[in-house]
Amino acid sequence: MSFAGALLPRATRLGRRVVLPEGGDARVRAAATRLAEAGIAVEVLGDVAQDPRLDACAAHLHARRADRFPSLPEARAAAAHPLTFAACLVGSGAADVMVGGAAHPTGDAVRAALWAVGPAAGVTTVSSAFYMERGDAVLTFTDCAVVPEPTPAQLAEIAAAAARDRRRIVGDEPVVAFLSYSTRGSAAGARVARVQDAVARLAATRPDFVFDGELQGDAALVAEVAARKAPGSAVGGRANVLVFPDLDSGNIAYKLVQRLGGWRAFGPVLQGLARPIADLSRGATADDIVSTAAIAVLQSEGGTG
Repeated sequence: MSFAGALLPRATRLGRRVVLPEGGDARVRAAATRLAEAGIAVEVLGDVAQDPRLDACAAHLHARRADRFPSLPEARAAAAHPLTFAACLVGSGAADVMVGGAAHPTGDAVRAALWAVGPAAGVTTVSSAFYMERGDAVLTFTDCAVVPEPTPAQLAEIAAAAARDRRRIVGDEPVVAFLSYSTRGSAAGARVARVQDAVARLAATRPDFVFDGELQGDAALVAEVAARKAPGSAVGGRANVLVFPDLDSGNIAYKLVQRLGGWRAFGPVLQGLARPIADLSRGATADDIVSTAAIAVLQSEGGTG
């Protein structure tokens, strides 16, 4: 079965509870029906302002972020936003996964996630990934939607988060390539040095997955090229997780691969959170919402983060 075809059956087996905050959207309602028919517990939210759980969500928000919401009335006003309310349900344990953004911008989903859930233990950078599928191939592109100019420390965290989620979402072993216009010192400059620093920082954490960098795209993906440009590389042209040096390159790359290469793009998938919060494109179809919900459920496997 293909990656896309296996998502929903695999997610169903985990028995998670999914909350969809944008119940006024026909696409969301159609997706909820499909998820429920597959056996996933789904709650579709209506009028949040009248929901009896609003005060509890406000208390959760105030307790987590008293710096941002110093009073309960301020927290209640924020919690009345449907995405924030749903994220509070996840953060408080009343739901396992939130999937939102069909009718709201990405910033609303990210803020809700940071306020109500926050980063996983030991994580300071919340980022994103796209899962690109064509035929039997699935590549992880990260970060393509959240962090514009990641520092070396952030690049290392982004790589680790993508590798961790790759195991949960795709089910194979991550092979991580830090991308650059340089391969193993073939060029020099501040941008190359930033990627080299990121690789060194990741190495210092002794991760349990294969990685290498800095690598050009062809050295990361083509074994014959890797043998010439980066002999002895642990990646050896077998990369399935591509870590882009900045948001420009990641976002441009995934759209080119999608539109010109005919790959299907799943995402953006938020990574590095303590509990799964999923963002949707406002152009998402009901099918997109179903697959995004399934991916977010798979992120919850094996603990938080």
